[in-house]
Amino acid sequence: MNFSNYEMIAAVILFGIGFSVLLLDRNLMKKIIGFSMMDSALYLFLTSIGYVDGRKAPIVVDGITNVAAYINPIPAGLVLTGIVVSVASSAVMLALTVRLYRHYHTLDIDEITVLAQKEED
Repeated sequence: MNFSNYEMIAAVILFGIGFSVLLLDRNLMKKIIGFSMMDSALYLFLTSIGYVDGRKAPIVVDGITNVAAYINPIPAGLVLTGIVVSVASSAVMLALTVRLYRHYHTLDIDEITVLAQKEED
C-alpha cells in the first residue's frame, strides 16, 4: 500500500488526539494544549494542501509568469493569519486559567464549577 499524503494523515491523527483531549480531560491546562494541537493539525493540513511538487513560491523569477509554475499563496496566508489568532486566543485562555487557579486553587473544571456554585449560594 502506497500512501502519498503522509502530512494529511498526520494532521488528521493530530487533530483527533487534540479533540479527544479537549473533550475528555478535566484539567484546564491539558484542554489548552489539546486546543493548540488542533490548531497545529489544521495548519499542517492547510500547508499540505497548498504545497505542490515541482512548483515554486509565487515570486516571479527569470520572467516566468505562468500560473502553473507557482504554488497557491492563499493557504500560506491563511496559515499565517491562523497562527496569529491562535497565539492571541491561547494567551487569553492561559490568562483566564491563571486567574481561575489563583481564585479556586485548582485546574479541574468540575471542581471549579462546584466551587463557583457554592459561591453563588
